[in-house]
Amino acid sequence: MQRKILICRHGESEDPYPLQPDFERKLTPFGTQQVKDTGVWLRENFAKVDKILSSPAKRTSQTTRIIAAKLYFEEERVDYLPDLYNAKEYELLKCLAALPDNARTVLLVGHNPGVTRLVRELTDKMVGYLDTAQAVSITIDLKSWEEIHFTTGTLSNNTAQQV
Repeated sequence: MQRKILICRHGESEDPYPLQPDFERKLTPFGTQQVKDTGVWLRENFAKVDKILSSPAKRTSQTTRIIAAKLYFEEERVDYLPDLYNAKEYELLKCLAALPDNARTVLLVGHNPGVTRLVRELTDKMVGYLDTAQAVSITIDLKSWEEIHFTTGTLSNNTAQQV
């Protein structure tokens, strides 16, 4: 079965102020606009998303809420997973492998370097680091999400920013 994995890095975030935890950094006004543009791009190119997974960090949860609204996806259906905060690619793969098999199009919102390394892992391509609010689409053939560790997909689409 053909599935789509949409991978998005959070929007531009504020520089941390002294003693501010990284987890609490918010989007800048520019980052908010970046994310709105990405949300429109996602809606225009992938009308329906079955599942959204997001890091619960402030900047990623803000990114996810904005994109979910653009996709007409109810926020209470978003899975905010603590394991996605600054996760490595193998941790991201583990979260994808746990998805229900009825999910065909999934959006994952997270952090660099993990999201970029995940794109590289899933496509076997050396892509540049994802910019803030950049999203990419990977098409992959999977009978079950559990098979994701053994399959290579195709980088099929990305936002206007270059990968």
